[in-house]
Amino acid sequence: MTQTSQWPVPADSIRYVVPAPIIRLLSTYPLTRDLYPVAFGHYRRATGHHMHREHHKDSLLIYCTEGRAFLNIEGEPHTVEAGDLLLLPSGVSHRYTADPDNPWTIHWVHYTGPLAEDFRHYMGFDHTWVRHLGRQPRLLVDFNGLLSVQQTGFRTRGLIHAANRLRQLLAAVPLSADETSHKRQAELDTLHNYMKEHLDERVSLEQLADLAGLSPAHFATRYREQTGTSPIQHFLHLKVERACQMLDTTSLSFADISRRMGYDDSYYFSRLFKKVMGQSPRDYRHTSQH
Repeated sequence: MTQTSQWPVPADSIRYVVPAPIIRLLSTYPLTRDLYPVAFGHYRRATGHHMHREHHKDSLLIYCTEGRAFLNIEGEPHTVEAGDLLLLPSGVSHRYTADPDNPWTIHWVHYTGPLAEDFRHYMGFDHTWVRHLGRQPRLLVDFNGLLSVQQTGFRTRGLIHAANRLRQLLAAVPLSADETSHKRQAELDTLHNYMKEHLDERVSLEQLADLAGLSPAHFATRYREQTGTSPIQHFLHLKVERACQMLDTTSLSFADISRRMGYDDSYYFSRLFKKVMGQSPRDYRHTSQH
């Protein structure tokens, strides 16, 4: 059974615990067995809310939208405030207490399944328990999507839907994290606009690093942290996207297209194209026309 807190839930808050028989179904059903919720809720101004778990059996994701709470995770003290997303993976000992003077308001979900650990990495919780995302309407919509199953009499289909809404919620976390740094996003936009304006050239890593005011090594590392790919690979993908557009909308030969993308050697660019698209330019043009 899921060990939720014993906090007395007032009328304006929600605690939804999935019945054990349905949890067993979700753990074996093909569309849910990889990832499924076991409890979720929304606590408003949770005065007196506290919990202590030494042997945590599932993963717990908490999104704080107001107030504050004090945590101790694996012996390390932390403070969670509005805009923070907290992940407590299975097996992590922890305790938390809402600030008596400014208790937190939270959306939360306990979940489990073979993909839980993969989603921990994907969400960016490799080296931290808490990520500050600020106010994210997308996450609130997804958390509320889980709660849409309340008052449906524990209908199996509703909870199968909730399990897939959970996957959507977790998959959206990196998108929300990308939106938290407006300055870095503005820097990326400037860089990407430069790339788009120079698709007819062979731009080097050093040129892009100079534009960002960083050393090539620092720039490449920072870019990969922000985007998950290398700057040169992204530039190549932009070139291939543009080549696809020209294959779709013009009768230009691929040799002409290659020259417009800055490659005199069309055979070389064709190999790059196939590596990205999984098919040759010739096959792509034939497929897109039929």
